Formats: sequence, structure tokens, C-alpha cells
Amino acid sequence: MVFVKKLVLDVLKPHQPNALEFCEAIASAGNDYRVHLTVLEVDEKTETLQITVEGNAIDSATLLARINDLGGSLHSIDEVEVHSES
Repeated sequence: MVFVKKLVLDVLKPHQPNALEFCEAIASAGNDYRVHLTVLEVDEKTETLQITVEGNAIDSATLLARINDLGGSLHSIDEVEVHSES
């Protein structure tokens, strides 16, 4: 079986929820998710973020749905780490 261990995402989001609330909501999408968020750019209505999510088995569909539910949109997946375990 293959498990996603790390994702680095480029995300555009509105100013609300703020970065802390956004991180907490993303982290709560999994049992053991560790989330690192960096604000790369701020304009009048939006923020561009780099979000790193690490965990034992990241559910990417649930994670991306959570980002969308928070008003964010995925620009790109910039880095992926997967492990194959038998």
C-alpha cells in the first residue's frame, strides 16, 4: 500500500479565516496532521499561502475538500512524498 506522507501546496484564500484558523481547520482533517503555513503574498482581498502538511497517511481528497470549504483554492501541488509499505 502507498501512503502520502507530505504535501506542499500553493493555495489562494480570502483574508478570513485568518492563517491560524485556516491551519487549525486543515490539521483537524486528519488524526496526526502537522501543518506549516507561510504567507507568501497579501493583496486587497486574498492571501497566497504555501502549506506543508505531514502525516502518516494523508487523505488528499479530504484535505483539498477542507481547503475548498474554507474558501481556498489550490493553485498547485509543489511537493509530494509517498511511502510504499507492505
